Amino acid sequence: MAKTSAVEKNKRRERLAKLHAPKRAALKDVVMDRSLPVEERFEASLKLAQLPRNGARNRIRLRCELTGRARGNYRKFKLSRNMLREMANTGQLPGMTKASW
Repeated sequence: MAKTSAVEKNKRRERLAKLHAPKRAALKDVVMDRSLPVEERFEASLKLAQLPRNGARNRIRLRCELTGRARGNYRKFKLSRNMLREMANTGQLPGMTKASW
């Protein structure tokens, strides 16, 4: 089980990223538009830097939905490898079978 503070911090980052996504995207479009004057693009980059860091989407960590584990996660299931194996062995994930060779 992960620390609850780490899980809560990640949830806060998800909320902030959703909140600031439109502003961030608009400012990035201005910064990347080469047809605009340099001064305007520079102002947009300064405004982008003023936005909170935790509002960026790449600061969100993929965590297991059940345990909060930060490493060894499967994106498709949103579960860590440990919980995926446990749930598959108990038959809680339909269609998953244990590989044998």
